[in-house]
Amino acid sequence: MTYSSPPFGRALCAMITPFTDAGALDLDGAQRLAERLVGEGCDGLVLSGTTGESPTTTDAEKADLVRAVREAVGGRASILAGVGTSDTRHTVELALEAEKAGADGLLVVSPYYSKPPQEAIEAHFRQIADSTGVPITLYDIPGRTGTRIEPDTLIRLAEHPRIVAVKDCSYDFLAAQKVISRTELAYYAGCDEHILALYAVGGAGYVSTVANIAPARLRAVLDAFDAGDTTGAARLQQRAMLLIELMMSAGLPGTVTAKALLNDLGLPAGPVRAPLLPATPETTAELLAAYEELTA
Repeated sequence: MTYSSPPFGRALCAMITPFTDAGALDLDGAQRLAERLVGEGCDGLVLSGTTGESPTTTDAEKADLVRAVREAVGGRASILAGVGTSDTRHTVELALEAEKAGADGLLVVSPYYSKPPQEAIEAHFRQIADSTGVPITLYDIPGRTGTRIEPDTLIRLAEHPRIVAVKDCSYDFLAAQKVISRTELAYYAGCDEHILALYAVGGAGYVSTVANIAPARLRAVLDAFDAGDTTGAARLQQRAMLLIELMMSAGLPGTVTAKALLNDLGLPAGPVRAPLLPATPETTAELLAAYEELTA
């Protein structure tokens, strides 16, 4: 079974981190973007995740971003702070700073590059959960980390009182249903194409990159399903698929495509940080056409 009321809401945006033209952290832009996202239906904002370019922001920038967004949205939305690194000690330090800065919860990715075995991954997450007083969402994205959080590991970790949710980018739908059926972990779709599918089998909602661009359109999928209009929910999910595909599966990271669209729409974004490169004008035009088709 899952939470009847998801711990961080249902519709969460994996928010980009706005930068100035010179590449500095744009806190004013972050506040304006956060206001827009919450105003258009986001229950929560995930900061300094993959889409938030966490590998290229400093510890101080991560904490400043939490403080600024908290100031902007107050209690109208949950704030999850991405604190995962490949170093357990560093992750604990980031977790404590995020809690101090006002985060409601933490997003903790599995340790990457070193490929620790499951016993070590479990110990890593337990140490972080033991160190903080706020709830934790585990982030399972083996395509980036090189290591999955196996279902049995998730089931054991669900026993910890502060481990309450999973952002699922495993592309293992059977495993997701196994964990949903055997724990009370709130399961959030981390892949936009799975929003309706995971929700329909007991998921809690989504953490979406595409929500940076079309927050109300994605929220409508969940709202239709909750209202009993499953056909309408499927139609809304299908209608969003062109934009989802172009943003998430066309060879560029979602950060790049989201910032390209936001910049083109006159919304806070700014450049990406190296080693990422900006989208080409041709790609941006294609993205804009898909956005306009979705929102027509």
